[in-house]
Amino acid sequence: MNTAYLGLGSNLGNRLAFLRGGRDILADSPAIELVQASGVYETEAVGGPPDNPFFLNAVLQIQTSLDPRQLLEACLAAEDEFGRSRPVRWAPRTLDIDILFYEDQILAEEDLIIPHPRLQERAFVLVPLKEIAPDLRHPLLDQTITDLASASSGAAELVPLRTTW
Repeated sequence: MNTAYLGLGSNLGNRLAFLRGGRDILADSPAIELVQASGVYETEAVGGPPDNPFFLNAVLQIQTSLDPRQLLEACLAAEDEFGRSRPVRWAPRTLDIDILFYEDQILAEEDLIIPHPRLQERAFVLVPLKEIAPDLRHPLLDQTITDLASASSGAAELVPLRTTW
């Protein structure tokens, strides 16, 4: 089994229900075991028009027998299950699931980049990730999640909206 970390976000409709649904669909897969989940954080949308609704964000640690490509397909299928559409970049979404890390692999394909290419810039990913994996090292930057979160603007202001969900 391989350890992976997934970032979940939603800024349309019943955001918490969409996060729960995405988590549960993935956890129900025989190839995925949910190890732990961060709290849920509410954050402003990054990028896109200024009137984009606020996001709920969380991070999952999983164990999986899927390879990175298969895991991406499982994440996309979960998004589709909750009506995710992709009209334009930065569009509001019912459910967004990103692979943040997959073991210490480094992968750069057109539609799959691991580690996630902008996670070190995003407090909404770093803070929940720090909650469940503070000592995890970024394989390209050789810094811990704690160090990256400490250097991230806005990280200090983020507090969990819900600790269990």
